[in-house]
Amino acid sequence: MTDAERRIAELTTLRVGGPAERILTPTTRDELVAAALEVWADGEPWLVVGGGSNLLVSDHGFPGTVLRTATRGIAELPASGAGRVRLRVEAGEDWDTLVAATVERGLAGMEALSGIPGSTGAAPIQNVGAYGQDAAGTLVAVEFLDYLTGDLARIPAEDLGLGYRTSVFKHGREGVVTAVEFDLAATGSDRNARSAPVRYAQLACTLGIAVGESASVGAVRDAVLALRRGKGMVVDAADPDSVSAGSFFTNPIVTERFARTLPADAPRFSVDPEPADVVVPLGEPLPAPPAVAEARVKLSAAWLIERSGIRRGFALAGSRAAISGKHTLALTNRGGATAEEIAELARYVQSVVRNETGVLLQPEPVLVGLTL
Repeated sequence: MTDAERRIAELTTLRVGGPAERILTPTTRDELVAAALEVWADGEPWLVVGGGSNLLVSDHGFPGTVLRTATRGIAELPASGAGRVRLRVEAGEDWDTLVAATVERGLAGMEALSGIPGSTGAAPIQNVGAYGQDAAGTLVAVEFLDYLTGDLARIPAEDLGLGYRTSVFKHGREGVVTAVEFDLAATGSDRNARSAPVRYAQLACTLGIAVGESASVGAVRDAVLALRRGKGMVVDAADPDSVSAGSFFTNPIVTERFARTLPADAPRFSVDPEPADVVVPLGEPLPAPPAVAEARVKLSAAWLIERSGIRRGFALAGSRAAISGKHTLALTNRGGATAEEIAELARYVQSVVRNETGVLLQPEPVLVGLTL
């Protein structure tokens, strides 16, 4: 295999990244498990790649083996109850293919996650989310090959530490997700079935409904795809703005006190749950009030970038990397860009936003051989 054939750039949506020592492409779960165990036994560096949509790899490449997950399959498991459908999905299954299949079957819970590039096995790793839904809303469990033990085990969702763009897999638990289980509402038999309540204001407005109301799963999918295309967030060979890793920065979560230092028009969303009501039986003493942590809010990274003066289409002099012409949160390869050019632009955005607002934006893609 030549350097050109081993280039990781061919496996990623950003189209950057140098060669790997070797690339293995297992197409069944047994092949995936065997390949991983072989690589681990040899003690060589390893990297799992699914759809490559959330990955920025150095121009120097990767000094080890890339496990390119290409397993396929969607199987129905025994339902958890009436009006529910449980699915087991192999890790290499394309995420949007899965979402499209659930919509066509009239299953609700994933429809707002339409158009997200990547593989199903990557979904729980960063708890993919968009337009008011995330993977955690339907995820039941993952099948996981543990790097430390070599064991293949089923891990329930409650043990995955799922949060905003995070999970235990991003905080030290190493291995390979081989399959994922989801539990969805069976609200009909086709794309006219009712969706989950729409929680995102822009999506609700597009659908002509109030936040919290439902539409058909097909209408929600179509609306989300249209919104994403308008932002260059659907991979399309005819759209240069889609040669990206999607949103390059996560929306920062800050204290409410800090958020009050920003201009009044800065979008902000509460991320802390409402405190539960405590019922105390008559005659019993009231419990001590719980310690009150400072409230946290989520800011809009796109708003912070734009307010800092960085516009759509911006590029550093002589660079082939640029801010998307449709959405300031995406960094794009305009043709022949290097990974270092992408990283240089990301550092510039971080620096400007931090100087202007005091917020240090954090990258969403996994960085391999690079730092910001």
